[in-house]
Amino acid sequence: MSSTVTQSKDARSYDETSEPSTIDHDVHFRSGQGPSGEDTYTPRTLIYDLKGGFGGLRKWGGLYDQGGVDGDMGSLWNGNLVRHEEPQIKQSEYQKALDEGQGQPPKPTKQTVRYWSDFARVFYHPRSIIQVNDYELGSTILPFEKWTNGEELFEKLDKDHDLLDRDVRPWAEECDQMQGIQIFASTDDAWSGFAAKYIESLRDEYGKTSLWFWGLEEDGDQGHKARRFQRTVNTAQSLQAISTLVSMYIPLAIPSFLPSYVRLDQTSQWQAMGLLSMAMESMTLPTRQKAGNAKRGFLNDFEAALNANGNQKIAELQCSVVDQSSRHVDSVGPWTEAQDDRMRGSDPKPLVYEDEIEKANSKLDMSFSSGQSSQTPLSIRQWEKANHVFAKVESMRGSSQTRQDVDEEEEAISRKRRRLASLPSVERYCNPSPYPLLDSFPDILVEPWVAEKKVAVHSSLSTMSQISKRTKGLQNMVARAVDVEDREALANGLGEIAEAYEEGWDSGSDLDSD
Repeated sequence: MSSTVTQSKDARSYDETSEPSTIDHDVHFRSGQGPSGEDTYTPRTLIYDLKGGFGGLRKWGGLYDQGGVDGDMGSLWNGNLVRHEEPQIKQSEYQKALDEGQGQPPKPTKQTVRYWSDFARVFYHPRSIIQVNDYELGSTILPFEKWTNGEELFEKLDKDHDLLDRDVRPWAEECDQMQGIQIFASTDDAWSGFAAKYIESLRDEYGKTSLWFWGLEEDGDQGHKARRFQRTVNTAQSLQAISTLVSMYIPLAIPSFLPSYVRLDQTSQWQAMGLLSMAMESMTLPTRQKAGNAKRGFLNDFEAALNANGNQKIAELQCSVVDQSSRHVDSVGPWTEAQDDRMRGSDPKPLVYEDEIEKANSKLDMSFSSGQSSQTPLSIRQWEKANHVFAKVESMRGSSQTRQDVDEEEEAISRKRRRLASLPSVERYCNPSPYPLLDSFPDILVEPWVAEKKVAVHSSLSTMSQISKRTKGLQNMVARAVDVEDREALANGLGEIAEAYEEGWDSGSDLDSD
């Protein structure tokens, strides 16, 4: 599990000779000094992982190397000293090359990537690396799989160390104006229970702070039947418990159906995380936008736009990669022919202009919400008929246009048009900086224009009626699996979540009638 403190003030500029960046890197990175007085620039993040989960990553790293940090253990004991040391996990060749300052490190491959640290490009502050020694990665004797395992682990560690005071507070106090805290965790294993307890403590401590949760799920069709069922129960408990505590909950899963320009080995977590990071990093880019360059958007701005009805905190992430040389990144996607009779009245002039209708009905190439793996691709009309979008926030990076803040009166008129036409509210952000394909990024984009090592990305977050169907599906699956004392609370909680995405909306679709 990891959490990132976001300050209101991305990774650094990757090309020192390029034009000044439009991105404020201090939002996610902090300046500091190493033991020898050298300047450092490290992420504002906390990373919790099991024993062995960090691979060859050293806690002190290359910037804070403390060879004798443990001191002379013999000085505390007068008797005979016997030292037992576990064999260290060797660094990948890519990590070694980075530590040695080589200009062109060998590119990671599926064969050389064993742990997430094998393709990490940044140095971490020692406070960021927190190993949990109670469980071991991949253990079959004591697997870290059940929701209750995660809850119990958090309670034990918090009792011993007060995790928020030890781990979170030092980072939060460094921020002049903290936008919020983003939490990334898997929702189908024991980290889900750990995250739920952690977020409960965060909400108690930072009552008005934006808390965003990105919940990662594996392919539900993998593994033994009992293990698949356990993951489903964990996912349902995560959705019910965490979504009520956070400001925004975004489920994440790799879709089975991908566009032709993506070639992905779904057994490789490196490749899967590369695709997810491209979508997530591009979606949140407006929160790191420098003032004056383009329209800025903070986490609470996204929340206000997406949670228009006050009880819709779960959003779907979508993404498309755009060829800058042949397509307009500012377009809303391939699905733009839909018309909506609700917009027209006796006045021949429409209440909502056609470009606004296109924005409301657009669907991007990839949807990362859970539950996609068991579905077949829907046609344009089927998708539009089966889904009602309540609200949407779009982020377009690599755009040729940097939309400045529009006139407040014009914005108000646009919102009124949409409300009268029963169309979703749409907030749109543009940034000229494309997504950089670094040497650590997997070769999953196959189009010729990817050779430029940077791509334009169009991403969006939406609250939509489809969330209700997925939540009801989870509710039905776990109704007979959970203990009697917990069953009613879980089922009722999921039912309330589902109702929030169907109020005032009836698709009239018979797609689910079979």
